[in-house]
Amino acid sequence: MDVLRLATAGSVDDGKSTLIGRLLYDTKSITKDKLEAVEASSQRKGLDFVDLSLLTDGLIAEREQGITIDVAHIYFATDTRKYIIADTPGHVEYTRNMITGASNAEASIVLVDARNGVSEQTRRHLFISSLLEIDHVVVAVNKMDLVNYDQATFESIKANVEGLAEKIGFKGELTFIPLAAKYGDNVVTPSENMSWYSGQPLLQYLESIPVHKRDDALPARFHVQAVIRPHSDEYHDFRGYTGKLVSGSLAVGQRVSVLPSLKESAIKAIYAGDKKVEGAHAGESLSIELEDDVDISRGNTLVPVGVPHQQLSQFSAKLTWMDEQPLTAGKTFLLQHGVNRIKAKLNSFAHVIDMNTIEEKGDVREFKLNDIGEVNIKTAKPIFADRYADNPRNGAFILIDEYSNNTVAVGFIL
Repeated sequence: MDVLRLATAGSVDDGKSTLIGRLLYDTKSITKDKLEAVEASSQRKGLDFVDLSLLTDGLIAEREQGITIDVAHIYFATDTRKYIIADTPGHVEYTRNMITGASNAEASIVLVDARNGVSEQTRRHLFISSLLEIDHVVVAVNKMDLVNYDQATFESIKANVEGLAEKIGFKGELTFIPLAAKYGDNVVTPSENMSWYSGQPLLQYLESIPVHKRDDALPARFHVQAVIRPHSDEYHDFRGYTGKLVSGSLAVGQRVSVLPSLKESAIKAIYAGDKKVEGAHAGESLSIELEDDVDISRGNTLVPVGVPHQQLSQFSAKLTWMDEQPLTAGKTFLLQHGVNRIKAKLNSFAHVIDMNTIEEKGDVREFKLNDIGEVNIKTAKPIFADRYADNPRNGAFILIDEYSNNTVAVGFIL
């Protein structure tokens, strides 16, 4: 059965947790005891309705404050496919959580409160969706019940977001759905209160999104994590290379190059666990045996012969800063790309994005928490990476503080 990975985003109180709770409730994906617990909690809070947001706000602090803090992964299924939803925080303070939660998503739901319209967080989340190359973005205009299901309000928000998407340069599919998650309007079934809307309810649209093996179509990149030498009688001459095929596909008999040495060999065997397989696909952890004894170690990369690749020691990148301490030029970090961790230096700033206007501001001296912009980075030794736009699975990296060991930034190679 197909699996669709989703991310939800939006400002605080736009109704993300309620929307997900409604999806779970209307698809009958909630166990009886959990539903009873939510009903009891709603009564204790003095509510005259079942607060479905309690189904997803798992942390005590989230339930007490009525906000999402951490990324929660929610699973449910219909007759046609399975869903994994990353319920990401809406507060600007937790922007970094939104990026990590949405990093593997194939579709994103950006909620907008019909009363408030487009906010800074709407702009930020749409920009991040574009940055992450997410193919399908649903703009869910929620709480339509609080504006009397007014079509003009919906159309005004739609026009604003379309203009914003054009300014950002969003290349994916943008879909607008008016809904009232609290009552289920246009979540799973069409709303009688919005007969003017002729599109699909949210779940019906999600069911129609094609789930394709996008990563399989990308250039093959196999990051070697370890070399296996059993030294046993049964496997006396065995030399295997374990790691993850982050993108593309490989097959037995295929010729590959080893980066950085550029030595070539052919794939003799591929193992998925303890089973021999004829081919491998993106996302699989494997052991690969080659026809020749080649000098390979942790951090090397196997790529198909003849497939272009690039070696980078200085490059431009979009960077999201995630630390309380500002980022300044000349600062050094550990850059993690795949299994490689090397020293890197921030050479210079190109610009920072003003999230109020989505405009690039030059003459930047520092990045503050949650700032997004373009920088130039120099590494102590080359990395074998792709442009993020060409291969998202091999075009991203993180920066780690050398002293605290905290992850302080996530970057996307340009």
